[in-house]
Amino acid sequence: MTNVADLPAAGFSCGLDATLRVIAGKWKPLIIYFLMQGPNRYGALKRAVRGVSDKVLIQQLKELEADGIVTRRDYREVPPRVDYTLTPLGHGLAAALAPLCEWGSANMAAVTRLLEERARWQAPGAAAGG
Repeated sequence: MTNVADLPAAGFSCGLDATLRVIAGKWKPLIIYFLMQGPNRYGALKRAVRGVSDKVLIQQLKELEADGIVTRRDYREVPPRVDYTLTPLGHGLAAALAPLCEWGSANMAAVTRLLEERARWQAPGAAAGG
């Protein structure tokens, strides 16, 4: 059993716990991935992160900015022009996520098959007769 005195600062159980708290949410890792390629305007991020609502994307960007992962630059123009970029801390996090991207790319076909299989056994009526 882990002694409370042995736990890292701020109540994290380990480094992974700290990382997961920063990237918690369905969209943050994708936002970081697309910003890893360079600064992006809001509209470009919205198109890249398919399926995210405006409300959630704005919320996730604000949280990443508050956590020091992303910087928001407002050009104070009409029409409004805002772009987002990774901070040095954000670049470090993006580098840590890169192996996950590589794993996903290398195993995309297998993951697709697994998710299709999961969808079949989770479908209504699939449990009957199984």
